[in-house]
Amino acid sequence: MRKICLGIAVAALIGLAPLPVLANPVAEMNNQLDTLFGDHARYHAFFDTMKKSVAAGDKAAVAAMIEYPFQARIGGKSLKIRDTAHFIADYDQVITAKVKHALQAQTYETLFANWQGVMVGAGEIWFSGVGEADVIKITAIND
Repeated sequence: MRKICLGIAVAALIGLAPLPVLANPVAEMNNQLDTLFGDHARYHAFFDTMKKSVAAGDKAAVAAMIEYPFQARIGGKSLKIRDTAHFIADYDQVITAKVKHALQAQTYETLFANWQGVMVGAGEIWFSGVGEADVIKITAIND
């Protein structure tokens, strides 16, 4: 009987012990973006829209998300993209299978962010707020 009571007492104490706090990766990313840029919701929405637009092959939508002019690094060579028309014409050279795969595999909570912006994959895409209006745009694409 004494062993049973002791077992119940130990079980009760274990039940009262604080459980370890489980990490919430989405909340952590939200906090990081809030700290860096002041508003995670805009970055989350931009990421989701970019991911959907690239998956759908919507060249015009992706072109509208870019800060021009910008340098794309494709096949080890730098390519200057001057404007929307130039981007759409060179879309398949810029949005390569490697870039698409990096974006498809990326989840919001595993993005990398620092003072320079937000990175997809191993640097295949960078995006950040630009200009006085702090409009979020793609600032670099690298194959």
